[in-house]
Formats: sequence, C-alpha cells, structure tokens
Amino acid sequence: MDTRYDVIVAGIGGMGSAAAYQLARRGLKVLGLERFDIGHAMGSSHGVNRIIRLAYFEHTDYVPLLRRAYEVWRETEALGGEPLLFVTGSVDAGPEDSRVVTGSLESCREHGLPHDLLTPEALSARHPGWRLPKGHLAVLQPDGGFVASERAIQTHVRLALAHGADIRGREGMEAWEADGAGVQVRTNRGVYRADRLVLSTGAWIGDAVPGLAGKAVPERQVLGWFATRDPALFAPGRFPVGNLLTRHGHFYVFPEWGMPGFKIGLYHHFREEGHADALSREPTARDEDALREGIREVFPAADGPVLRLAACLFTNTPDEHFVVDTLPGLPQVVVASPCSGHGFKFASVMGEILADLASGASPRFDLSLFRLDRPEIAG
Repeated sequence: MDTRYDVIVAGIGGMGSAAAYQLARRGLKVLGLERFDIGHAMGSSHGVNRIIRLAYFEHTDYVPLLRRAYEVWRETEALGGEPLLFVTGSVDAGPEDSRVVTGSLESCREHGLPHDLLTPEALSARHPGWRLPKGHLAVLQPDGGFVASERAIQTHVRLALAHGADIRGREGMEAWEADGAGVQVRTNRGVYRADRLVLSTGAWIGDAVPGLAGKAVPERQVLGWFATRDPALFAPGRFPVGNLLTRHGHFYVFPEWGMPGFKIGLYHHFREEGHADALSREPTARDEDALREGIREVFPAADGPVLRLAACLFTNTPDEHFVVDTLPGLPQVVVASPCSGHGFKFASVMGEILADLASGASPRFDLSLFRLDRPEIAG
C-alpha cells in the first residue's frame, strides 16, 4: 500500500473535514485521520447546529472571513445536494454598555451591515419568544442564522471522498514528527508520510502541539433542548438565533429545528476545565438547572420539560481568538485549532485557508489575529 500523501489532516471535525475537502478538490492526495467515528459526540461539533452571524462582537476582523464563509457554505450545500445554512436573523443582547452590544454595533458600523438597535419591548413586538430584562438592548442583524453542523461535516467528507481523499475513522494520530522531507504520522494502525500536515484535533490540540498545552484549554459545555408552550414562537421564521448577557451568564439560543425543543447553551457553563479525555460527557440535573435560569429570565414560554441534554467541549485560548498558523520553523505543519467555542461557523472559509497554508499558497485574508506568536499564546 502507498502510504505517501501530499497532505495528512489529523482530526476530521468542522475544520479538518473542510480542509480535507478543499485540499482534495485541488487535486492533492489527502489522508484524513479521525480517532472517533466520522461525525461523533466526543468533541465540539455535534448537537445538530451552530450559530452563524455577521454582527461579530468578538472582533471586527472576523467579518471579512464571515462574508466569505457564507459564500462557501452556499457553494458547499449546492455541491452536496442538501441545505446547510439557514437564515433566521441574529440577536446580540445585553446591558447597553456590554461587550456583546457594543462589539456587535462596532462590527455593523465598520462593515456597513444592516441592523436595528431595539429595546426589550421592540424586540418582543417583532419576536415574541424573546423577553429581555429591562435595561437591556438588542442588536438585530437580518443575516444571522445557523449551520447544520453535523450535516456539514458529513457533506465535507462525502465531497472529499468524491475527489479521491482517503478518510479513515477510528484511526487516531498517536504521534508525528517533521524533517526536511516532510512529516511522518503514526496512528494506531500504521505509519504514513506526507509533504505537509494539518493539525485540527480540537480539544486534543495541546497533545499534538506542546506549545499549546496550557494555552488551549478544554472546557465542558452542556446544551439543552426544552419543550415550549407555544412552538410557533420558536419556529425558524419567527425566532432569531442569539447571544445574550443576563445576570445568570452569557447564553446562546436557537429556534426549534432538527429535533424537538428550544435549544440553549451557556458560555463557560461551570468553567469545568481539564484534559479532553477526563471531562464528563454525561449531563446532570445541575446542568439543566443552569440552563433553566436563562430560560426563565428571557424565554419563559420555553420553560417546559427537558427533552435532551448533551455535553460538548470548547477549547479556549487566553484571548478566545483562534489559532491558525504554521509552526515556527516547520512551515509544513499547519495548526488549525482551538476555536474557543465560536469557530464552527468559519469552517467553510477555514477549509480554503488551511488548503492554502497546506499547499504553500498565501491566504487572501489577514490572519494576524490568529498567529501562534501573539503575546497571549507565546508569552
């Protein structure tokens, strides 16, 4: 068997599946390695869907990437033959001076994004499922929505296979080394060589890149789906996705889609950190109670019986920006992680960027925000 490839992609989640597809599409010989099944519930991309939004409060530099992400998601769903991107509008809400509101407004104004700044009463008049506390404001941007994350990974993999990629589930990378001739990767099933390596191992990136150990920190999150008193209020046509700061924390919410119930999550949940293999994937009654606090404060019509709870992992950097770069002194090794809980929406465009980096081309975007040598990572 020929075990030499142009590029090996370690980790076939959101970023890795997109990179494998884009590399294979360019005619490169690609090996994709995933330690779990292709599409699994041990990492960061399961749970049916993930929010996508243009009004990006985290930093205005993300907006150009998002514009391209929307384009590539549309291209990918057309090629894959099923919808991936669903537009519902997006809400960024919190106290008037909160980062969620001010950052969202800054991105809208700098990049000319259509938006409305609404009081709680005005938001409820448009979207009755939302009941913001007094003193809060909401930035409503019409282009936000969600990506069908599990479906997107499967679509990327199907397209990668159609372009000749070699994708292998249940075969995880155990070690890698680089030399002047490229890279060598050892798995639980064999040893492979390639000219270049893409490390997109998510919550396990600290194992693959020692310099990120302690800087890329896995954190346990829990998502919940709750029965509603009036499902029409939470339908995709009436309920926009959202991020909101309340006295109970920073919540993110979705309309009912893909499975029964209103979906809600809480950023930084209980701040349970540790190695990805040691964090529990089993939700508890305490997890449910934390999510219900946000429901009862802002979404009272969704305070019904719990239908499902699911744990996933975020992998956070100190500044909560991504790491997308080549390793110092090893330009043949590309790092594509961690994403600090807000990365999946970018997977489509990151596939193109990673394919550029792994084929020696220069990406057309400014990636300085994501460099490995920034003080928050290198310091």
